[in-house]
Amino acid sequence: MAGHLLIDEPLDGVRRLTISNPAKRNALDHAILDGIARAVAAADGDGARCLLLTGADGMFSSGYDIGDIPEDVFAVEAEKLVAHPFTAALEALDATDLPTVAALPGHTIGGGLELALACDLRIARDGIQLGMPPAKLGLVYSHTGMRRFIDAIGVSRTRQLFLLGRNVDARTARDWGLLHAIAGEADLEGEALDWAAELAGNAPLSVRGNKRVIRALLAAEGHLDAVTEAELVDLRRACFASEDLKEGVKAFGEKRPARWQGR
Repeated sequence: MAGHLLIDEPLDGVRRLTISNPAKRNALDHAILDGIARAVAAADGDGARCLLLTGADGMFSSGYDIGDIPEDVFAVEAEKLVAHPFTAALEALDATDLPTVAALPGHTIGGGLELALACDLRIARDGIQLGMPPAKLGLVYSHTGMRRFIDAIGVSRTRQLFLLGRNVDARTARDWGLLHAIAGEADLEGEALDWAAELAGNAPLSVRGNKRVIRALLAAEGHLDAVTEAELVDLRRACFASEDLKEGVKAFGEKRPARWQGR
């Protein structure tokens, strides 16, 4: 069963997008990612002044929904999910001139963490865990995604997060710069709505203009030459056809150590 993106307006000018896929800990599938891309693009022109992204049922997102892809089509389907709908959702968040807030009510892992990082501001419930498990799965992460983490937390912390593959708690994540604030379990929704209301009430020309300046500066710093970029894309594409990624995903789902082959 596919997940859903729930859309409502809890306050004037605040558009809330809620990830709902309870059977899979809010894993990101085509329906959810396509929904985010469409909803963000639509909000730019229909009166919304702030976007609030959150998750239902006490979870933000466990990342890509690739655990149930059949083995005979795994390489094609896994890459298709990550390279297309996930990229479209991220690009929509990157491109919007509206201020965006991610409210994290529960664990935020893998692609779910990058999705949150694509928002301007992040607030989380105290006690949650955040992490990037590619090293535990045999996945080579995208260079664009890695750039997002380096911009947010620096090279040293990005190495720690990706190479060790360990989760970090909310307070550590705040110290690193992954989060801007932490709220108590009962206070998260209220505080997130307070932030969203304030953002929605700020001068639109100023917010949009400042976001444009930040985007331009980050893009200038993250430029790669065409040859290097093609090499990194090929490296990532090759990992989707590897035996190690199939084994890593299977072992992760079975909660056992992976038997790596290096191919």
